[in-house]
Amino acid sequence: MSVTSGTKSESGLGETIRVVIHALLIALVIRTFLFQPFNIPSGSMKATLLVGDYLFVSKYTYGYSHYSIPLSPPLFSGRIFGSEPNRGDIVVFRLPKDDSTDYIKRVIGLPGDRIQMREGLLYINDKPVKRERLSDFIGEDPCGSDATARVKRWKETLPNGVSYESLDCVDNGFYDNTNVYTVPPGHFFMMGDNRDNSTDSRVLSAVGYVPFENIVGRAQMIFFSIAEGEHAWMFWRWPTAVRWNRLFTIVR
Repeated sequence: MSVTSGTKSESGLGETIRVVIHALLIALVIRTFLFQPFNIPSGSMKATLLVGDYLFVSKYTYGYSHYSIPLSPPLFSGRIFGSEPNRGDIVVFRLPKDDSTDYIKRVIGLPGDRIQMREGLLYINDKPVKRERLSDFIGEDPCGSDATARVKRWKETLPNGVSYESLDCVDNGFYDNTNVYTVPPGHFFMMGDNRDNSTDSRVLSAVGYVPFENIVGRAQMIFFSIAEGEHAWMFWRWPTAVRWNRLFTIVR
């Protein structure tokens, strides 16, 4: 009986190991080719994305580069099954200046576009983007302090019809008036919706133009969201800390 029991135990252990390996392989395939989870650590995309949002990013939308693979081994250059992002898409990309860092911004400029900010108004190819004043944003301060704040909010509509909200912390901010940025071939111009508190393609020394190869994927859905300053692992605080109204919302 002891021999039979030992054989069953070894068989059960082997089966458990196989199940774990299969689960890890499935998770690896999903993460590499379908969806990868990310969380939002900064307020540069407020009010569209908030600090504490957890979202799924689709890896297949724009095809695959070596940045799609865990640890980003340089196995190949360029993209496989590549499909360029549309203006207005919210994308995760590897920072050109430091490709170990992920950023998330909105695609504003396509290859060949001319982008400029004039007195806080966005111009694309010398034409102002349609902008409509909305009620003020009131909430976790998008301008950098810990307090609740009231901030100007706008509805912008890009030339292809994509609309979204942008925030304006201060008039005549540092990047409210810029030179003309001409987007090189194979690159994209990214901007945060929180215009006065976003390090993006306007800052050529820090971000600049983003190569197509550096794009990881498109933000698709918020699957979890917890208030700024809270920790997701403190599940006993979820009843009051979780932003229940943001769960399973589509990112636009």
